[in-house]
Amino acid sequence: MKRWWMLALGVNAHAGVTLGLFGLPLVMPEIQRHFGVSLPVAGIIANASAFGILAALVAWGALADRHGERVVLGTGVGLAAVLFGAAALVESAWAVAALLALAGAAGSAAMVGGGRIVLRWFRPPERGVAMGVRQVSFTLGMAVGAFTLPPVAAAYGLPGVLLVCAGVSLLAAVLAAIFLTEPPHEVAGQGAAPVGSPYRQPALWRVHATSALHVVPQIVVSTYGVTCLVELYGWDTVSAGRLFGVAAIGGAAVRVAAGRWSDRVGLRMRPLLLITFANLVVLLLLVAATLTRTWPGTVMLALAAVMTVAGNGLAYLAAGELAGPAWAGRVLGTHNTVQNTVSLAATPLAGVLMESAGFWAGFAAGLACTLLSVPVVPWRGERAGRG
Repeated sequence: MKRWWMLALGVNAHAGVTLGLFGLPLVMPEIQRHFGVSLPVAGIIANASAFGILAALVAWGALADRHGERVVLGTGVGLAAVLFGAAALVESAWAVAALLALAGAAGSAAMVGGGRIVLRWFRPPERGVAMGVRQVSFTLGMAVGAFTLPPVAAAYGLPGVLLVCAGVSLLAAVLAAIFLTEPPHEVAGQGAAPVGSPYRQPALWRVHATSALHVVPQIVVSTYGVTCLVELYGWDTVSAGRLFGVAAIGGAAVRVAAGRWSDRVGLRMRPLLLITFANLVVLLLLVAATLTRTWPGTVMLALAAVMTVAGNGLAYLAAGELAGPAWAGRVLGTHNTVQNTVSLAATPLAGVLMESAGFWAGFAAGLACTLLSVPVVPWRGERAGRG
């Protein structure tokens, strides 16, 4: 039972810091209004945390491998809370972006530490469910953000949003610092570590590449989905945020279900391949609906918000299992660094596409990347029960 309490602390830390690291696209119209900037520039500000995240993830992974999750989560998430609070007090757009980037560097500790909790506290037959629950931290944070941040933005503006992010992150950091502990040796030391670097395995590189391609539709939908509903379909920002909040809850359920599915079959990549095929259908319908400006686009946006995150936990878990216990922190840090590097590039490019050709063009880019990922998923030769 204690392992689930440890996982809950990791989920809470990641969910708490997610509001500030990834929730700001939910208030993109307020960012545009507050700073008087274009959609692509607002997208960069809203995702400025990605600059810091990609710079710090591997370092946090190495620190977690050496010092454990308690120190890493308490320190990193706590520092992120301070930086969110500082961002609420400055007026310059680029000063806010810089502080958000620093908050991303600090808060990215939760992205590594939470994954290590699963690998160190849980045995292989239950890791899929545990990682699905751990991945709920992102969707839980986004759900809370979707229901709270747009109303806060409407009432108190962007500074109010940033102060909420700071308070939630501070509480999560304090709980992690007080209550997280190390796992029993017989659990922490389980599993066969690869001899030498795990990057001698081609499958690990392909897992990273798969996630890099899958993150494009995810970031396009999560960053510009609310704006699409407001500008293309005439929704108000609060209602649009609520729709994405419901979608985030659906995404959480789907991630846990995908993890359970992978545990039952003893495989990670074959379920991910089938999820990829499902995403192709959803994204194709989304492109068609937004191109023609027809009502199914709202339904497809919500469904895309659910499905594009469904396979994240499987890829993340596969990377950690291929790494082995001694390398888990560094490999998971590298995995997230690859994802955030792609996210950082995709965000402004998608914004430019959408401004020049329409929202459908950005979603089409996500569809193309999903299609490219199909031959990359390393499902052939995967052995049941690996871990």
